[in-house]
Amino acid sequence: MIKVSIKKENNIITNVKVEGHAGYGVKGTDIVCASVSSIVITSLNAIIRIDEDSIDYKQDEGFIEVSIKKHDKYIDILIDNMISLLKELEKDYKKNIEIYE
Repeated sequence: MIKVSIKKENNIITNVKVEGHAGYGVKGTDIVCASVSSIVITSLNAIIRIDEDSIDYKQDEGFIEVSIKKHDKYIDILIDNMISLLKELEKDYKKNIEIYE
């Protein structure tokens, strides 16, 4: 199961941790894992293009943790959109992804 942990301060997201494997399909063909990876990496790449100093992240096999250091309208929209997309995925794949706030 993929676990997504979201930390907030004053109702603003400050940290997102994604860890684990979905277990939906065979490694390399798991559509849930691929979807989560695409959502997170695309979102982070967009944020880095706006302001590379706005986030710090650590990445490893089956793990990524993002600390949001700067907030502005666009960065917050991208983070909120990433979380919304992950929540939509969670609705359809409850056994494979779980989000904690």
